[in-house]
Amino acid sequence: MSNAFPKLHNATWPGVVGKGSPDGEPIIGIDEMIDFTSKAEVNGVKFDGIDVFLFAPHVDIDASDDDLKKLVDKVKAKNLVVGSVVAPVWGPTGGGSAMGDESERKAFLTQVQKGCRIAKRLRELGGRPYGIVRIDTAGSPGEWAKDPEGNQKKIAATFRAAADIAKDHGERLAAEGEICWAGMHSWKRMVQLLELTDRPGIVGFQADMAHTLLYTLGYNAPEDRILPENFDWNDTATLDKALATLTAALRPWTIDFHVAQNDATVKGSGSHDKTGRHCLPKDPNGKLKIAHHAGFWLRDADGTVTKKFQHICWDGCMFPNEVMHKPQTWNDILAAMIAVRDAHGWN
Repeated sequence: MSNAFPKLHNATWPGVVGKGSPDGEPIIGIDEMIDFTSKAEVNGVKFDGIDVFLFAPHVDIDASDDDLKKLVDKVKAKNLVVGSVVAPVWGPTGGGSAMGDESERKAFLTQVQKGCRIAKRLRELGGRPYGIVRIDTAGSPGEWAKDPEGNQKKIAATFRAAADIAKDHGERLAAEGEICWAGMHSWKRMVQLLELTDRPGIVGFQADMAHTLLYTLGYNAPEDRILPENFDWNDTATLDKALATLTAALRPWTIDFHVAQNDATVKGSGSHDKTGRHCLPKDPNGKLKIAHHAGFWLRDADGTVTKKFQHICWDGCMFPNEVMHKPQTWNDILAAMIAVRDAHGWN
């Protein structure tokens, strides 16, 4: 019998991230992304929900209650729910750097407040039974490096203020570790930031398999590299050992999880900074055995399923639009998600 938990979600933000700029591909609307998700099916199993980006034209961060009611009705009509939401904390979207000046940090916290309002309202409307509010630091590693320890303390102070906002709304914040974000660009710095913030249960880590793989390679933080230089990807034992080191440090903080594939290179699209390259699950250059390596996050060191996540989400940022318009793309992704749940889920 197949496991019922964690629930399987698809992300809608690949329709927006890296899209819509003059040199990028057109945005794919949320209606289409919901449609792609709802139509995917593998041996009678379908996606349970979507995770969303609170950014127009998908879901405006200033969406009215009526707008949110329409979203819930739209999602429910497709037999889906909403899970985690992404707060647009970056400067170009109305936010600001978590390590910036007073006005920038205020703008950052304003976006967190708006994101938590929407998350709470979606819960109240009966369309969001679980999930977190995703944040990052909205700053670059280059700027951070000008004063590493000082900036780390600034970010932690901002995150603590954000935690107070989230707690008031009955929400939790998950910081997504990526090499492109200040103070989160290395696994050791990510742990340090979470410890400095010191809001366990309110502020945690969002692990994305594509991004966390790059932590082991020391992109933007060579001093924290785990895998050796010129690593031979056929050496699966060394890869597993590196991921065991990484997950032992971050798993205790992890409150949201993205299934993904990665080819160990970095890329950017449109205005999005270079970060982990999300690959299709069957990409021949993919370095992860998805179901196997997901277990490093979904099981404790002794092999026990943690049951920490009511849902898991596929993340495929910056796939070409042509790829996203193919139904087989979503069936293959769903199949990979089912394999993860079969291996590490529960009833």
